Amino acid sequence: MRAEHSLKTMQLEAGMKSETGRPVVLFDGGALTIAEIVAIARRESQACLSTEEAFRERIQRGAEFLECILAEEGVIYGVTTGYGDSCEVAVPPEQVSTLPRHLYTFHGCGLGEPFSVEETRAVLAARLSSLCQGYSGVRYSLLQRIETLLRQDVIPVMPSEGSVGASGDLTPLSYLAAVIEGGREVWYEGERRPTAEVYRQLGLEPLPLMPKEGLALMNGTAVMTGVACLCVHRAAYLAQLSARVTSLASLALQGNAFHYDPLLFSVKPHPGQNAVADWIHGDLKAGELPRNSSRLQDRYSLRCAPHVIGVLQDALEFITRFVENELNSANDNPIIDGDGEHVLHGGHFYGGHIAFAMDSLKVAVANVADLVDRQMAQLMDPKFNHGLPANLSGAPEATRPINHGFKAVQIAVSAWTAEALKASLAASIFSRSTECHNQDKVSMGTIAARDGQRVLTLTEQVLAAAILAAWQGVQLRLRRGELSLDDLQDAIRASLEETAGVFEFLEQDRELECDLRRCVDLIRDQYWTLYA
Repeated sequence: MRAEHSLKTMQLEAGMKSETGRPVVLFDGGALTIAEIVAIARRESQACLSTEEAFRERIQRGAEFLECILAEEGVIYGVTTGYGDSCEVAVPPEQVSTLPRHLYTFHGCGLGEPFSVEETRAVLAARLSSLCQGYSGVRYSLLQRIETLLRQDVIPVMPSEGSVGASGDLTPLSYLAAVIEGGREVWYEGERRPTAEVYRQLGLEPLPLMPKEGLALMNGTAVMTGVACLCVHRAAYLAQLSARVTSLASLALQGNAFHYDPLLFSVKPHPGQNAVADWIHGDLKAGELPRNSSRLQDRYSLRCAPHVIGVLQDALEFITRFVENELNSANDNPIIDGDGEHVLHGGHFYGGHIAFAMDSLKVAVANVADLVDRQMAQLMDPKFNHGLPANLSGAPEATRPINHGFKAVQIAVSAWTAEALKASLAASIFSRSTECHNQDKVSMGTIAARDGQRVLTLTEQVLAAAILAAWQGVQLRLRRGELSLDDLQDAIRASLEETAGVFEFLEQDRELECDLRRCVDLIRDQYWTLYA
C-alpha cells in the first residue's frame, strides 16, 4: 500500500503544487509516515485530500450505510443513544441532529496551555488520516473541511489537558468538532480569534455535523498520535546530536577513540548502538587498532555513550512502527463497515500503543540527557578534564580568579536533567477509572505524549549547553596547541564552524541565556549537519 500511495503522491506532485508552492501529502487512505505528518505540521508540505471518485465513493458508502441502518432499525450507538455509560439512554428522533453539538459542547472543559499551532496541525493531519481509512461513517465533505483548515492554516485553539487517552482524546478533539461548526476559537495569521469571525473573513460557512460525525471526530487517538509524530522526529535528531556532542567532548577531554572501534562493537550487535559507535568513531581519528591499548579507560559517560544513545536509536525503530500503525488506523468507535454493512463496536480509541511508545521514548531520551549532563560535569572539573581550566573559562591568567565560565550553566544542566528524569515516569501506569466506571481502564497516552514533548524540550536545553561547552573545550585545546585543525575530521570541523557562527568564545563572563535560547531554537530547526 505504501508504494502505491507514494506513486500517487508523486503523480499528484508532478501535476500540481499547493497554492503556496509546497509539495503535497496525499490523503487517500494509503499509509502515511511520521515524516509526512511533521512536514504538514511545520508547513513544509500541504495536506491534499484525494479527489479520486473511487475514494470519494468509499467514504460516502459509510455515511450512506449509517443512514440506511437508522431508517431501518432506528438504533445506532452515539446516534440515537447517549455516549459511554449513557448508552442506554434513548435519544428521541427529533433530537438526533443536535446530539453532536451537545457532545462537543459538554466536552468543552479543557484546561492547561493550548497545544502549539505546530502540534495542532499534526493533530488535524492525524485525524484526517484516520477518517480517510473509510471506517468512520462520515461524509467526504467533513474530510474536505479538515483539509481546508490545514490548507488555509485555520487551526483550532486546543487545550492540552483533559484527556485520559480512552475513550480517545475526547476533550481536546471537541475543539476541532466545534470549530468545524463555526464555534470556539482558532489561531489564524498569528492571532487567536473567534472561529465565526475568521470564517466570515474567508467566506467559509460552518459545516453542520451529521449524527455520527461528532463522535467520529472526537472518539480517536489523533491528539496523542499527532504529538507522538513530532516527538519521534525531535528524538531522532537528538540521538545524532548527542553522538556529535560526545565526539566533541571526547576531543576536549583527550578521550580514548578506540572505545568506539567497529571490532569492539561487532561482538554486541545491537544495530542502533553500533550505528552510534560508528558515528563517533568516524568523527575521531582513532588510527590503527593496537594489539593492546595503552590508553586508560574513559569514564562511562564517554566510554558507554553508544550504549546509552544506542538504546534511543534502537527504540526509535519500534516506536516509529507503533506510531505509524496508529496513524494509519481507524481508531474510533463504532467502526462502520460500509462495504460489508456492519456496525462494529470495540475499543480502537484506546491509546495503549502510543502510551507505551511515548513512555519508552521519554525514558530513553531522559537517559541521554543524564549522559550528557555527566559529560558536562567532566568538562568543568579540573580533577577530570585533563588539564582544561576550571569550568572551561577562557579568561587570561590576570582575570581568571573572577571568571567562572560555564559553572552556572552546568548547574542549570543538572536541573534540566533532573526534571527530565522526573518526568520520565511511565504515564500509562496511572490509569484511572472514570465516566461511571465505563472507562475503567484507560491508556493515559496523551499525557505520555505531552510528557515526551517536555522531556525532549529539557534534553534539547541540555544539549544546547553541552554543544557550546564542548565547542569551548575544543577551542581551548586548539588555542593551547594541544590540537590542530589537521587533527580533526571534516565532520568535526564543520560542527565547529557551525557553532562558531552562532556562539562567541567565552573569555570573560557574560550572560548566556540568549545564546542558550538561540541554540535550542537551532536544535529544533536541525541546524547542525550530522550523520547520513
